[in-house]
Parts: sequence; structure tokens; C-alpha cells
Amino acid sequence: MKINTAEFIISNSEVDKCPKERLPEYAFIGRSNVGKSSLINMLTNHKNLAKTSSKPGKTQLINHFKINNNWFLVDLPGYGYARVSKKTKAVFQQFITDYFERREQLICAFVLIDIRLEAQKIDLEFMEYLGESEIPFAIIFTKADKIGKTKVASHIAAYKKQMLANNWAEMPQYFITSSLEATGRDSILDYIDQINEDIFKNESF
Repeated sequence: MKINTAEFIISNSEVDKCPKERLPEYAFIGRSNVGKSSLINMLTNHKNLAKTSSKPGKTQLINHFKINNNWFLVDLPGYGYARVSKKTKAVFQQFITDYFERREQLICAFVLIDIRLEAQKIDLEFMEYLGESEIPFAIIFTKADKIGKTKVASHIAAYKKQMLANNWAEMPQYFITSSLEATGRDSILDYIDQINEDIFKNESF
């Protein structure tokens, strides 16, 4: 897929205020500081489409970007972010849950994982929630340029072992990425493109 246009549409904290257009949506979410904004900018080939920050938890709203006028990329707040009050965090988590459980246009969630780290409990619990809620998702391992290629393979193997130990029948679809080197860009966009082709061909939207 070639991205010709990437346009910011709206930010909000209420699912009811999300765009009414019947276009497929792909949501990106992960723990704070996982490199989500950098990944979105890399995928769309726009340096400043998503705002990057050294402070975790910069994204605090549901952000819709229309891509090629036929699908939405949705930038969601991180979970487990720092420096917010318990009350604020509760509100965030509620509207994230509302989005996943009420947004009919959602086709797939991309869960971002820092490939340098061992499997984190919060990530495993979030993916378990998605599985139990029957929400399709794929994993995007970020920051692959930070470790050697040999370590990438061993870290993926360890993650797969951990997921199978957590009652997953198989490892979900996953992608290995580096925003710095644009690794994984084509694979993710081709994955989205293929799903969109099937959706529009079958007129299921």
C-alpha cells in the first residue's frame, strides 16, 4: 500500500463523537513510551502527524487520522502511563474500553510491544482482555534497531513461549519494526491493505 494522504480528523474522549463514516479502523495502542507516535509517523511517512514526546502518556485522547480517504488510523492513549492521577487514569481506561467494545468500525487493534523487554504483565493482561472480548488484534514489536538481529529472534521466541504459557493456542500475527530504519512498514501496510480489499470486495461496510 502506498499512502498518498494522511489527514488528522478529530481528537476526543467520547466514542459517540468519533467519525460517523463507515470506514474500517485500525487502532494502535501500547504502554507509554513504547514508540507509538514514532511508529505512526513512520507508517504514514509524515514526520509530525502524531505528536512525539519524551514524557510518557502524551496521547490522552482518541485521535483519528484518515488515510487515503478510505480507512482510519486510530491513535489511542497508552495504558499504564505515568504521572496522571488515579481519577484521570480511571477515566482514560473507561473510554479506551468504550472504544473497543462499542466502535463497530474497528477492524483490528495493533498492540505495540517494546522488543527489548521481557513479556510484561500489563501487556499480557491487555491482550487477554482483547481475546476474551473477541477483538481481533496483532502485535507490533517496536525498537528492533536497539538490539541485534540474533537477539530479535531470541526475544520473539521467548515472547511466544510466554504467551503459550498464558493459555494462548498460538502466537498472534506479529510484526517486527524499527521506526528509525522503517523496518516492518511495508508488512503492516500490506496487512491492512489486504484486509481492506476483502472488506470492500465483500461490501461488508
